[in-house]
Amino acid sequence: MRPVHRRRDGGTMARAVGNLLAGAVVLAVLWLAGLIWYAADVPRISPVIGPDAGRTTDAIVVLTGGSNRLGTGLELLAAGRARKLFVSGVYDGVEVQELLKLSRHSPTEMECCITLGYSADSTIGNAYETADWMRDQGFRSLRVVTANYHMRRSLLELSMAMPDMELVPHPVVAPTVHLDEWWLWPGTANLLVNEYNKLLVASLRWLVHRAVEG
Repeated sequence: MRPVHRRRDGGTMARAVGNLLAGAVVLAVLWLAGLIWYAADVPRISPVIGPDAGRTTDAIVVLTGGSNRLGTGLELLAAGRARKLFVSGVYDGVEVQELLKLSRHSPTEMECCITLGYSADSTIGNAYETADWMRDQGFRSLRVVTANYHMRRSLLELSMAMPDMELVPHPVVAPTVHLDEWWLWPGTANLLVNEYNKLLVASLRWLVHRAVEG
């Protein structure tokens, strides 16, 4: 009888392993499909036209960490798109005048309308630092300036930190990110995969957040 039991146990084990492998393949296919969708959905151009191009908001936030973000935020502020600009995730010791000089703007023109946030060191930190500042200012609408590939996750984190605020995306096209045939560019592929994985984690947090709040 023992050999029979061994054969049955072996068959059960084989089916379990087969089910695990099948599940892993399904998850891998879903992950890859999601990655392709995410990469295709990244904006290719900055929103210089469209319904939100000339729209004004109470404030602008720039999430630091990439090229052209600060310059875009300053240009929007100078164009009257908002009353104030908040720069989140600034290194300690950096002052408004220094940032303006680096961006080739006159400190006397906009220094009064810019606030720097020093406490954030991640996108989650950006979201909560920005939310605290928005509530302190009594603002209700915010234009979000960050890299195009970073926008979806940024909006998700910001919406969790301040669900009562109106968010207007303003993606900045990163010149070093090659979105056409991105899989042929190792640097871009690595960036998109990492950002997509972070987006998945943020999405799970959002689902938990909704379940708890609901």
